[in-house]
Amino acid sequence: MTWLDISADSPFGPENLPLGIFRTGDEAPRVGAAIGDHLIDLAPLAADRLPDVAPTFTAPSLNAFLALGRPAWQSTREWLLDLVGNEANKTAVEPHLIRQDAVTMLLPFEVADYVDFYASEHHASNVGRLFRPDAEPLLPNWKHLPVGYHGRAGTVVASGTDIVRPSGQRKAPADDAPTYGPSQRLDIEVELGYVVGTPSALGSRVRVDDFKDHVYGVVLVNDWSARDIQAWEYVPLGPFLGKSFATSISPWVVSLDALEAAELPLGKQEPAVLPYLAGELTNLNITFEVRWNGQLVSSPPYQEMYWSPAQMLAHLSVNGASVRTGDLFASGTVSGAEKDQRGSFLELSWGGREPITVNGEQRTFLEDGDEITITGWAATPHGPRIGLGDVTGKILPAV
Repeated sequence: MTWLDISADSPFGPENLPLGIFRTGDEAPRVGAAIGDHLIDLAPLAADRLPDVAPTFTAPSLNAFLALGRPAWQSTREWLLDLVGNEANKTAVEPHLIRQDAVTMLLPFEVADYVDFYASEHHASNVGRLFRPDAEPLLPNWKHLPVGYHGRAGTVVASGTDIVRPSGQRKAPADDAPTYGPSQRLDIEVELGYVVGTPSALGSRVRVDDFKDHVYGVVLVNDWSARDIQAWEYVPLGPFLGKSFATSISPWVVSLDALEAAELPLGKQEPAVLPYLAGELTNLNITFEVRWNGQLVSSPPYQEMYWSPAQMLAHLSVNGASVRTGDLFASGTVSGAEKDQRGSFLELSWGGREPITVNGEQRTFLEDGDEITITGWAATPHGPRIGLGDVTGKILPAV
């Protein structure tokens, strides 16, 4: 319940209240909380009620707030729920409500490190069938550990940032030698990103059961991928230039507490995982929608992911690698069992052999001028959907 007039189909209802960084005109960037079509400018309201937290709301990123840790995250959420749920706060809050279409949304946090996983069995199996048709789809290690790679934090960009088509070395199977030029197989990857708040010490590790003490919330991720560059370079060390040119994230960080009602038990894992990956594991009942130049082409379901985010974080740190405030780790491409649930165009077009009709045109990979928008929401058993907002990007020609 709330005293605000909010549409029933708004992604940002009174139980959500995600945080982001906004700017109005020439004013300094600062923290806001999304509510319906508006956001709440938090700093002027928090001074009396949350004196220890209030200074972080004037910062140009969420990092200072994230570094406060779980007790501060929880007290802030309780305060926000009271702000929008208690009509006694109406007079105080209304002067600090700003329409979202009147602001510029920025990158919500400074990305410290970026790690990308490969946690969907459907996606990994599809890729295996495409690239290794005469072998088992999954490599031997895949069901024993969450496979991942370290990405490039400096090229994580805010939703709405144009994406310049990358250039690099490409070599088709029939070519005698590699050539250099713009990627001809530019792709997307639908992912869910997890935002670390509380750091860990170098030489220690984060246990599965401590996941929520370290991770504040989630963002939508589009990990743009140049498949032709990737295919030539990734043996033997894995993704590099085919991935590092750009990764887009949504502007609003939805807290794990807001998503609690959307948690589901993780599916059965066979064979049994090693002890450091075992525990009471959950997944999230999230559905994504991918629009290619405005047309819905896919709806990947996150609830079918094989590896849980708690296992990803535990594996990321099991060797003693520290995590830092602002770290981002992503799920890898989210794909379901059906064709219209595939989270990359590599899979959706089956390696380019099965074109997709987009607004009357036959397409396989991205062309200059194309725009991709990914939205997502979490379903709860007895309440409204929790929206994750959207992440969008338009392809510009290579330079």
